[in-house]
Amino acid sequence: MDLRLNTNHTIHLVKKYGTPLFIYDTEVFKKQFNNLKNHFPTNATIFYACKALSNLNILIYFQQLGTNIDCSSIQEVELALKAGFNPEKILYTSNSVHFEEIVAATKKNVHVTIDSLSNLEKFAKKFQSSKSVGIRLRPNILDGGNLKISTGHNTSKFGIPIEQMNMVYALCKKYKLQIETLHIHTGSEIKDLKSYKKIATIFEELIPHFPHLKYLDFGGGFKVPYKENEIGIDIPSLANFIKNFSKKINKKYQKSFQFWFEPGKYLVSAAGILLSKVNVIKNNPEQIILGLDTGLNHLIRPMYYGAYHKIENLSNRKGKNIEYTIVGNICETDTFAEKRKLRITKEDDILVFYNAGAYCYEMSMNYNARFKPPQILLIDNKDYLISKRSNLNSLINNQIKIF
Repeated sequence: MDLRLNTNHTIHLVKKYGTPLFIYDTEVFKKQFNNLKNHFPTNATIFYACKALSNLNILIYFQQLGTNIDCSSIQEVELALKAGFNPEKILYTSNSVHFEEIVAATKKNVHVTIDSLSNLEKFAKKFQSSKSVGIRLRPNILDGGNLKISTGHNTSKFGIPIEQMNMVYALCKKYKLQIETLHIHTGSEIKDLKSYKKIATIFEELIPHFPHLKYLDFGGGFKVPYKENEIGIDIPSLANFIKNFSKKINKKYQKSFQFWFEPGKYLVSAAGILLSKVNVIKNNPEQIILGLDTGLNHLIRPMYYGAYHKIENLSNRKGKNIEYTIVGNICETDTFAEKRKLRITKEDDILVFYNAGAYCYEMSMNYNARFKPPQILLIDNKDYLISKRSNLNSLINNQIKIF
């Protein structure tokens, strides 16, 4: 929860842009990236997982910082190219896509990772040894802060099951397929090094089977602190482990490898806040309910993942705390927090949700025909509008009137 705006400045932004409102601070982006860059060895490359927050201005900012970029769709690849990333700095990791999308990404000369035997065989038949490719493996490791964001367990949809490696070897032999990348991502909110150590063990066993191997991709999933006393993943310890693992396998196989990491939430979560106004207070017998001018249409994580976001009353930073249930204005259950203590709150007060940089605006929608909030980017404390509040025209632009 690194973003701490000056209260007066934040209230000024509310008056200028209204609520709900997303604000991101580039200083936090830079701080998070530099923390990785300063600890990891030079043979480790950071790819920003842009599915976390994909506004074009933010992609341009990360490109200028010097990150690479990880894309989950051909559309994200197009955005990355538009933001100025060179193709060799773009990683496209497919997931249950039609093979034609993989062909489209390959033609753009970006790094391509395939996560199914079906598409790998199609790739092998089409390109054989003319194009290198990466494969995503499912290692049967259960990790991550929530089952919905755990991607490496034995019933996960992601990756080629580790038990099917003989079929991968057979494709490589039959079509002279060149596998340049092994990729394993076990989930999000990984707290310790156990998962990465398990991945490293798998990589070490597989290396001899892939003579063209260059890159070992550990995915992302670094734990981000959401609560006051929560501790995130120990980046120096992870970086030190990678240094030692690198020395070990370089010596063992007499070959140098590059190590890839794909953080998304780690780079942008703490940089963002969501500001919302209290519309109504219900003093019910069971609880005091604060009804806001936002809802799950802007911040779905609490309802979808049971995720925690710290909330403060920006309009009243002093005095007594009272327990509130904080809800949205959608015609659906959209509870942000129950029995959450806030300073005494009244209607029209401004609440701030912290850690709103990752997967908040990105997963937002126009449910109930409500508008998406604007997004503001702070650069050297100057505010820039990077996406406008949606309006009725934007809701119906793609509709075709037939009556």
